[in-house]
Amino acid sequence: MDPLLLTILLFGSLFILLFSGVHIAFALGGLSIAFIFIFMGEGSLTMIPLRAFRSATSFEYTAIPMFIFMAAMLQRSGVAESLFGAMGTLFGRVRGGLGAGTVGVATIFAAMSGISGAATISMGMIAVPAMLNRGYSKQIALGSVAAGGSLGILIPPSVTMIVYGVISGTSIGRLYAAGFLPGLLIAALFVTYILVYARFRPQDAGELGGPSDKSTLESLAGFIAPLTLIGLVLGSILSGLASIGEAAAVGAFGAAVIAFGRHRNRFWREILPESCRETLLYSCMIFWIIIAATGLSTFYTAFGASRFVEGFVADLEVNRYVILASMMAILLVLGMVLDTVGIMLITLPIFAPIAHSLGFDPVWFGILFIINMEVGFLTPPFGYNLFYLRGVAPRGVEMTDIYKSVIPFILLMILGIFICAVFEDIILVVPSLFFS
Repeated sequence: MDPLLLTILLFGSLFILLFSGVHIAFALGGLSIAFIFIFMGEGSLTMIPLRAFRSATSFEYTAIPMFIFMAAMLQRSGVAESLFGAMGTLFGRVRGGLGAGTVGVATIFAAMSGISGAATISMGMIAVPAMLNRGYSKQIALGSVAAGGSLGILIPPSVTMIVYGVISGTSIGRLYAAGFLPGLLIAALFVTYILVYARFRPQDAGELGGPSDKSTLESLAGFIAPLTLIGLVLGSILSGLASIGEAAAVGAFGAAVIAFGRHRNRFWREILPESCRETLLYSCMIFWIIIAATGLSTFYTAFGASRFVEGFVADLEVNRYVILASMMAILLVLGMVLDTVGIMLITLPIFAPIAHSLGFDPVWFGILFIINMEVGFLTPPFGYNLFYLRGVAPRGVEMTDIYKSVIPFILLMILGIFICAVFEDIILVVPSLFFS
């Protein structure tokens, strides 16, 4: 079959299944089996279990359940409440400071957890009611939590970066180092927007004062445990003392120690079992998507369609940045309807070789790709953070309120992609320091 016709048939079938409500793992897996059986024969079906076993037993992937466990522990340990109280004390006397502090807490939480849902759910339960009670508009209260929570896949230790690194063959350590400054840049854009918005619309920025009566010194003590955990995990990776999986084990153990120290009466009967259950559910979901999408990408590559797409792009007589912008636009659209892991497993076998052939640095392209995945957590109608936030938001908050609140933050993320694309050193300077 002609590769172009096969591409249209394959991805057309995928979108029909997804819009019909079929779960992405079943859609990808079912299409993999059907297309391999029809176009390559029954004997070729053996490639699916072989590739599935190789993917599921990849050493780098062992970090995923441990980082998820770490996030689940931190979510139940009370660290988010301590951080929010500390930020409120430090910045609550600034107009819009509670919203800006919420982004700051989400940024720190992102550097501890590695996934988006933990910060979004925790801050949705803590920060949104506090801000609404103090007179903040829904736009700032909801938007700051949803956007701040999305930083979990960009700021290391990111689970998404692990998946990206394994699929594309890019160094995960370099990706982790490269994610620092872009993550802080986007967090700074969020904070600047909130403070400027509060300056011109003070009626939407609530009352002055934080949610805590603690002194500044007492508040600073709330940062000790989180920053220590961040230092242990990221320091061990960037210094070369530990691999990604070993650092994840350190983080999981550290999060368990924090949770036990804060809630030893509830730890064994409540916190540990619930964290293990959540880890199992999230890990199984991610691995089923990885296994299903690996089968589809294997068929697509084996049939020669990915080489056709690469050749077609290489023959285009256009500026390479036009091709880059086109890939980014495709990712933005896919982020509205597909899961992040699914997008990576479908597009990376095609996009990564194209980026390499155009001469783009693989780490630089990887961070732009991951920021785009971050945008996907906020874009309606299927952004994960929108549903996480809806699940924990107080009464009176509608889905339309959440949709409206994230629009300015989506635009800021797109601005962040543009800035990082133009000023490449924002991404590349830290990896060059740690990995000469």
